[in-house]
Amino acid sequence: MPSVIVVGGQWGDEGKGSVIAYLALHDRPDVIARGGVGTNAGHSVFINGKKYAVRQLPTGFMQRNARLLVGAGVLVDPGVFFSELEHLREFNVRERAGIDYRCAIIEEKHKELDRTNGYLHGKIGTTGSGCGPANADRAMRTARQAKDIRELEPYLTDVAQEVNDALDEGKLVLVEGTQGFGLSLYYGSYPYVTSKDTSASAMASDVGIGPTRVDDVVVVFKSFPTRVGAGPFPTEMSLEEAERLGVVEYGTVTGRRRRVGWFDYEFARYSARVNGATMLAITMLDKYDREAFGVTDYDKLPERAKEFIEGIEERVGVPVGLIKTGPELEHIIDLRENI
Repeated sequence: MPSVIVVGGQWGDEGKGSVIAYLALHDRPDVIARGGVGTNAGHSVFINGKKYAVRQLPTGFMQRNARLLVGAGVLVDPGVFFSELEHLREFNVRERAGIDYRCAIIEEKHKELDRTNGYLHGKIGTTGSGCGPANADRAMRTARQAKDIRELEPYLTDVAQEVNDALDEGKLVLVEGTQGFGLSLYYGSYPYVTSKDTSASAMASDVGIGPTRVDDVVVVFKSFPTRVGAGPFPTEMSLEEAERLGVVEYGTVTGRRRRVGWFDYEFARYSARVNGATMLAITMLDKYDREAFGVTDYDKLPERAKEFIEGIEERVGVPVGLIKTGPELEHIIDLRENI
């Protein structure tokens, strides 16, 4: 069985949560491991009309038989972790969750600095979740690790060992990325970026998978890219135009209104190349063409929507395998058998 990495191809908020949830339920992975920065990224999933938002645990929590892991490269806020265990108790996540003992810990001092630092919070527009300062301490080798927090002891594990053991046993492993390629510390619009790399390669490293063990990379784009916080956004439209199109969104973590832009084919192509995409997932097609809402058969999509998808494939150079046509889990077109 393969390992699959799902990452965002734009500036975050691409709808990765809904894609991951679909893969979790449809493909039934044995292990779902979260990579990324930490609690500064939130994923939202709609299940039977109810919204679930997570910032620490894997978004594939609804796959009740999967082991839910937080990789060593991810920052852990114990308060958020325990809050989500309670929030998701109906899914029995407490019995399935594991944190790598090497994860660095976000402390109150990190959050306070993130909220009060004029450069970080004011100019860069960080979420105030403490991730940047915590990663700075990690680089300075002064950060505490999960193994140093007594309350986390029941959940500690070696995620790299678990993930590689699962692959050796022929089990399916799903790796969740967070944020988006445009926010990468290396490849994004520096300095308006997050505090580490966000590419698929980084996600593999975060959970302890070597490059030869990655089988598929799904890069998620949405029809109208959005961005929260400051930084360049070449295809940005006015708020009035976004409202006219019905694209008004707010950040899962910050609650701030998202800036909206037109689909950037050139940037998408670059993102797909650096991430090593084997397929693309396109979300919110119903925002691009309202007649596409809820359609689950590609042949039944309106022509305008089909032309948009085909244009992405042609100009980005990677096939589209998944298309989201609405917020619910069942609002999806799965084309992977055709790839």
